[in-house]
Parts: sequence; C-alpha cells; structure tokens
Amino acid sequence: MLCCSSSIWAKQLNGQQVQDIVDQQFKPLLEQYKIPGLAVGVTLNGQHYFVNYGVASKQNQQPVSNCTLFELGSVSKLFNATLAGYAQATAKLSLSDHPAQYFPELKNTAVNQATLLNLGTYTAGGFPLQFPDEVMQQQQMVKYFQTWQTKSRIGAVRQYSNPSIGLMGYVTALAMKKPYTELIEKTLLPQLGMNQSFIDVPEQQMSHYAWGYKNDQPIRVSAGMFDAEAYGIKSTSADMLKFLDAQLKVQQLKPPMRKVIESTHVGYFKVGAMTQGLGWEQYHYPVKLETLLQGNSSKMALESHAFTPIKQPKIAPATTWFNKTGATNGFASYVAFIPQQKIGIVMLANTNFPNEARIKASYQVVQQLIQANSAQ
Repeated sequence: MLCCSSSIWAKQLNGQQVQDIVDQQFKPLLEQYKIPGLAVGVTLNGQHYFVNYGVASKQNQQPVSNCTLFELGSVSKLFNATLAGYAQATAKLSLSDHPAQYFPELKNTAVNQATLLNLGTYTAGGFPLQFPDEVMQQQQMVKYFQTWQTKSRIGAVRQYSNPSIGLMGYVTALAMKKPYTELIEKTLLPQLGMNQSFIDVPEQQMSHYAWGYKNDQPIRVSAGMFDAEAYGIKSTSADMLKFLDAQLKVQQLKPPMRKVIESTHVGYFKVGAMTQGLGWEQYHYPVKLETLLQGNSSKMALESHAFTPIKQPKIAPATTWFNKTGATNGFASYVAFIPQQKIGIVMLANTNFPNEARIKASYQVVQQLIQANSAQ
C-alpha cells in the first residue's frame, strides 16, 4: 500500500531533515514513557512526511508503519463534530436545534433546554466527564438523560464531557436516519479520503490494528455508552494527514465539505487563551508552549470553567493553532495544525503518556519545521 511507504516523499522533500527534527523531540520519549510504538506524521505545504518508531505489537514485533491503526481516543470527537457540521450543511438539522426534535424521549427534560451546539461545546449545564458506571445499555442511557438535572445554567460554564458531545453525535445520527457508525464509516470518512479509518475494524484490517499497552499488558478499548461518538475511531498517521489537509486546504474543498469543515473552525467562547470550537480547540498563533499546556491540562478537562462568549462567532483566522488531544487506556494521540503556516502534525502512540510530553514534543517539531521551511 502507498501509505506504508514514505520513501517517495522523503526523496522529494528532504525527509532526513524532518526525521532529524522529529527524532530530537520524540525519540527520548520512547524510553522515558516505555512507549512500544509511535507514529508521527507531518503535512507541510501539501507534502507528507512520516517518522515511525517501535512496534505495533510486542507479541509479534510487527513494526509501526503509516498503515498502523491506533485508537484516537477523544480525537474521535473531531469526527463527531464534523458529522454534525455535515448534517447541518445538508439541511438534516441545525446546531441551534434541541435534542428532543430528533430524540422525542427527551421531551420535557432538563437536557432538552440545551441546543446541539451546547452539547457539542460542553456548555449544556454541567455533564460529567463520563457516564456513571451503571449506564451500559440503551434504556439506561435514555433514563439517564431523562432524569439528569443541570448543575449550572445552560450556556454559563464549560464542562468537558463525553455524554454531552456523545449525545450530539447520537442525535445527529437520528436526524440523518442512519446508525452513527455507518454515517462515519460510509459517508464522512470516504469523503475525506480516509479509507483506512474505522470505528469497527474489519477482519481484513485487524493485522494493522496495534495493541495498546497499560502496565506492560496488551489492551484495546472496551465497549461503552457513546464510545463511537466520543472516543471510538481507529486511524493511521497517513489517514490523519488527509484529515489535516482538509483543514488546511478548506478553500479547495468541493461543496458541501468546504462548509462542513468551516463549521468546525468557528470559535464560540474563550476560556483563558483557549477558544472553544466544535471539536477543535483554538489559540492565537504565535502561541507560547505554556499556553498550550494550560489549555490541554487535566484542570481544563476535569473542572468546570466560566467563559467569555464571542458575540459574533466566526471562522478562526489563519493565524490560529488548532489542536485536540486524545487517549484510551492503551493509546495516546495529538493533532494540531496552523493554516497560515500550511503545517499540521499528528502523533499516535500505543501507550497512554502525559499530554504535556506529547504537546511539548509536537510544538517543538512544528516550530523547528517552520523555521527550517522559511530558511529554504
């Protein structure tokens, strides 16, 4: 497969220079955090570079490649947000709609006071990070939302939450009248050119699916309520660069995808230096590393935060650092891009290690590549 070979890119683009920069930042992390395998992909001026380390499986020592499937964790939320944008662009729903319009069981509930945009930007009134452990079946999920009560005024605070954005994805699928997994795998991903990304990995692709590791034991993500919507996608570094290219080349996209991608680049409110969009989190570029670390901290994910609304939400300027982190018990991910610099980076690993280390390494790689590119 083409995605398994980066040599053709390296010859064209001085791949050794890119690899040296990536090695300097990421190689030390392999030993420090006992990472079995790690894939880094960079898109710069439309050209792709891949640097791979270690193994996808300790059992069979299969090396990591551009075709290795990693669990994206919460980076999956970007695709949930993109599907909602697709549904809006194709007139299946509006982000200003309320969930009971498509999910009638939620009529006359507290959650129905929120809009789909509230759910997608974590401002629906204080949903927790995860569902309670007892919510495992469809009926239990419905009852949970029917009996849930707000902890804060809707639209007043940001509380990062899987149930919140998960419900947006679930309602989007109801509005589009197809199962969520089918919509992602058969409608959205193919239009982005992502043919090696899945929620349910097919049997013929299982040999590419890395094992994650926790405490040196192999592990993969287990089923959970709204797992597909919140953290369920598996993808490759090659496919994720296609996703980043869609963000960077949005003006070249055909309808309706241009409108779809643009909808995920709109900023709605600010928490400190971070602007919350639909899926993506945004920072004015140039941005300090410390600012990114604060915005991607445990405090930001685990606590509620008052915010400053943007009175007239609009598409973020090209001078924006967009990013998202993700993790499952056995995997870690990070993606970022800057339209002005025509650069994007994806990092996928088969063990979960701190956001701070992922972001610091990725930030340094991006900064050094921008400098090297401008020097040519």
